Amino acid sequence: MSIVVAAFYFIYHKLVNNNELSFYDFKENIIKNDAFSLKAIFFLILLSSFNWFFEILKWQNLVSTQEKTSFKQATNQTLGSLTASLITPNRIGEYGAKAMYFTKNLRKRIMLVNLISNLQQMGVTVVLGIIGLYFFVSKYNLDLNYYRLSKYTTIGFVLICLIIFILRKTKFIVKGFSIEKLKMFILNFQKTNLSIGFLLSFLRYAIFSFQFYFLLQCFHVEIDYFNSMIGITSMYLLVSIIPTIFIFDVVIKGSVAVYLFSFLGVNELIILCVITIMWLLNFVLPSIIGSFFVLRFKMPKTIINS
Repeated sequence: MSIVVAAFYFIYHKLVNNNELSFYDFKENIIKNDAFSLKAIFFLILLSSFNWFFEILKWQNLVSTQEKTSFKQATNQTLGSLTASLITPNRIGEYGAKAMYFTKNLRKRIMLVNLISNLQQMGVTVVLGIIGLYFFVSKYNLDLNYYRLSKYTTIGFVLICLIIFILRKTKFIVKGFSIEKLKMFILNFQKTNLSIGFLLSFLRYAIFSFQFYFLLQCFHVEIDYFNSMIGITSMYLLVSIIPTIFIFDVVIKGSVAVYLFSFLGVNELIILCVITIMWLLNFVLPSIIGSFFVLRFKMPKTIINS
């Protein structure tokens, strides 16, 4: 019960105490632009439903390699863990929340499956984001310090190589899993399930990126699909690699989006409204549904041999 109360308080706090966009300005901007018809609202909710439908399918597909899971169970686990993790940094609580739906002997592997799921979505975001950012930089004169950017990229690459070298030479253990066991778990994961997971990750990305574009159209922004998509993909890439905690996620996305879309001549207030609506549709709405599953949550009793 306390988790649900905390989640609802977090949602309320973000709506009424948003330093980037006041609730009054948000409401007035929607009314002024006559942004939404009933058909538009229905279509936006439909897109969000498909977004989470594919996320649930992806989780069912991946977790079923460890324990046979129905779509109903996957829905319970996905939306319930979303609600439970809403107030945690970078939604890190999702790992523990999903693991709690399984018996103790499976929980470590469930956390690794969730890691694979998140890495797949990140992989799609990075690949499409790099493509989008390339076109964005080519078309618009971004004020980038390329020397500093290349320097930080080189330092980052060297650090990653150093970490990999150290991990290979030491018996580093994470939650009972050595790096070697972690590597073998990923390498031995069923390739068919991984392929399906990547496909579903791409479908999710296609849906919520199009939803962002559709919202721009609702606010009567005169921008073609190509230009909006290079802005959207660049935005999702940048916000995914910026270290932040989830409580500031909307603010970070808003700041990055305002900066990028300023090159496309899109009004700052409209971009902030779009970001807020995306958050409401794709996090708040499913979290409200997920609160029902959290309230009905019961620890698993049967032990399943793995």
